[in-house]
Amino acid sequence: MVFDWFKRALAQPAPAPAAAPTPEPEPESPQEPEGAVAPAVPEATAPVAVPPSEAAPAAADSAPAAAAAPAGPGVDEDALAWARQAYARLKAQQEAASQAAAPRAAEASPAPEAAPEAAPEPPAATQPEPEPEPTPAAPPMATGLSLLEQAAAQRQQRLQEITAPAEPAPAAAPAAATPAAPAAADADRADPSLGAFDDTFTWSAEVLAAQGRSVEDVSLEEIDWLGRLRRGLEKTRKGFVTQLLENLGDDPLTPAVLDDLESTLLRADVGVKATDQVLEALRRRLNEEVVDPAEGLRFLKEQLRGLLDEPIRAGGTALLAPQRDRLNVWLLVGVNGVGKTTTLGKLANLAVRSGYSCLIAAADTFRAAAVQQVSVWGERSGVAVVANPSSNADPAAVVYDAIGAARSKGTELVLVDTAGRLQTKHNLMEELGKVRRTITKLAPEAAVESLLVLDASQGQNGLRQAMAFASAAGLTGVVLTKLDGSARGGVALAVASEAGLPIRFIGAGEGIRDLRPFNSFEFVEALLAS
Repeated sequence: MVFDWFKRALAQPAPAPAAAPTPEPEPESPQEPEGAVAPAVPEATAPVAVPPSEAAPAAADSAPAAAAAPAGPGVDEDALAWARQAYARLKAQQEAASQAAAPRAAEASPAPEAAPEAAPEPPAATQPEPEPEPTPAAPPMATGLSLLEQAAAQRQQRLQEITAPAEPAPAAAPAAATPAAPAAADADRADPSLGAFDDTFTWSAEVLAAQGRSVEDVSLEEIDWLGRLRRGLEKTRKGFVTQLLENLGDDPLTPAVLDDLESTLLRADVGVKATDQVLEALRRRLNEEVVDPAEGLRFLKEQLRGLLDEPIRAGGTALLAPQRDRLNVWLLVGVNGVGKTTTLGKLANLAVRSGYSCLIAAADTFRAAAVQQVSVWGERSGVAVVANPSSNADPAAVVYDAIGAARSKGTELVLVDTAGRLQTKHNLMEELGKVRRTITKLAPEAAVESLLVLDASQGQNGLRQAMAFASAAGLTGVVLTKLDGSARGGVALAVASEAGLPIRFIGAGEGIRDLRPFNSFEFVEALLAS
């Protein structure tokens, strides 16, 4: 089944297999197939009580430890029971998948033995195949043509190469890439494994349960991501939460406590405007009633979520996702070194794993080895890359070719990588505006998004970047990166409240899967986790 990470739900193709078994129950005689299908979903609730005894002593021994862990903030038996059910279901799914994969691996193992026997013959056949070499008969077009005519002919030839021969090329490219970097490919394709029933799992399950998720809807991917997000925000949490809890103490909130809370929020780069809004709401609450620390923390979380959700509500789109059966063009912009190309590669991987067709436009034509870096990310994600091999090529021309290739192939998502530039460089910002206008002119029917990539470690400087790029590139959202290496995760609140830009994706790690759609509830819970 394909999990659409943009929409945080199973993709539409998934219900198709569910509809197939429905005609089988009508005869009632094939009850055995029902038992075979049951482990996938229906029996997931039945074995819930079984794994504590069958799920190995490790799970049974870790369960009491996890039960003791939540005792700090307050034991919630319902949440703990929900976590146990989710763990049992995921464990049953993992065991069923491993058992199903074992016979397949056994059947697949003899196949390669027969393949080598026939392998010696293809080499002889493959050697005469270098017929594509005659294609370099392109030089004739340069005879007697002006420079402009030669450039037009070369662009037309490159566009033909992108649209037609690009389909067989990806099949050969991954084969050549696998021996070069097998470890990276295996790491990218490896699915997360279910760990111990520890505090991290119980916390992740509690966050999902608090959002109204049912046990049957929980996926191991989400549990794994929440654990990564919590670990990624550890640096921010150590400097923020410890001071926050010390300020709150065990006594009801007082004006003096709020003054200490103000300095704590400012040191976490929450921003002046966001800090003032939160403290003003807390002061109004104090004027109405006595607020104990637990209620104060809950109210603080509520206020922070409101700040983060306000730009998202104003935009009218809760989760940013490519629209099916339509061309989507996402432009990634930002200053040098914030991780635009890396973010683009992670977004491409996210799109492919969510069932979208994707194409990358390597429009960063100024930085050395930028095109090669994008190509590596394209190989890791299995996504074609449109690039101009010449040095200092026009970025708008690359975008032109990419949009033409996407239309000819029916591609749903085009990710455009741009050169890093300082927000103070007027000429470079004007060039970025040219790329944006080119996209609007060539694809007026496309859904265009302009995403600013911000490095969380830059703190308040990211706000000035956001303001400058908003006018040049028509920003529609922000991607916040490097949260795991910064103690300034509060900059997300500053971007949302002062720049008025919705945060669409966050990155909390260096792996290809360490980028996910932004969820304010999960972010605040991870930020203020005790």
